Amino acid sequence: MNQFIKDLKEWNIDISDEQLELFEKYTALLLSWNEKINLTAITDVNDIYKKHYLDSISLVKCIDNLSCKDYSLLDLGTGAGFPGIPLKIMYPNLKITLVDSLRKRVDYLNLVIDELGLKDITAIHSRAEVLAHDTKYREQYDIVVSRAVANLSVLSEYCIPFVKAGGVFISYKSGESMEEITNASNAIGMLGGKRAKAVEFVLPDSDYSRCNVVIEKKKTTEDRFPRKEGVPSKRPL
Repeated sequence: MNQFIKDLKEWNIDISDEQLELFEKYTALLLSWNEKINLTAITDVNDIYKKHYLDSISLVKCIDNLSCKDYSLLDLGTGAGFPGIPLKIMYPNLKITLVDSLRKRVDYLNLVIDELGLKDITAIHSRAEVLAHDTKYREQYDIVVSRAVANLSVLSEYCIPFVKAGGVFISYKSGESMEEITNASNAIGMLGGKRAKAVEFVLPDSDYSRCNVVIEKKKTTEDRFPRKEGVPSKRPL
């Protein structure tokens, strides 16, 4: 816990006792539910704080004044709630939608939201190929994020349709992503995005190299995207 506080201070982020308590509750729920369903391979508490929570909060590397605006944010393929729930704990002003394709994980997320008393955050059971064609969600978000392990071309097709023109899609990646970013440039352009920008950094007091890929949306995505279920991953743009 002390290391987490120290790491946040290195990024000029202060955390309250109330927020620390929420992270403790979140950790207990994560470890408890991880015995029932597969949520994370990382079970050491210090690693959870560093590699999940701190990494989730690294959105501050890409978005200025995150605490000053009521941004709408969608977290696609959220899994155990990363990065959406750590971001909500740190920045209660964010209006967050969590999306996952596995019902059991969504049940867990709803429990976390309830147990932590979080407001303006919802968890939805759906696939991107379906949800992105629903006008309630399509092009409705200032920020779309994903830590899902998938090729950037595929993730872009899933995520960019949710982003408002002028908003951003941010993909959390490892530090060695430049080739993947280059290979995704055609897909990003087809989906209405500008050229991707890589924000590279190392998590404080570690050798954990990260790269947040920032894609600004400049125009509306064509209605045909994303393509039908399974097609984006089988035939990337």
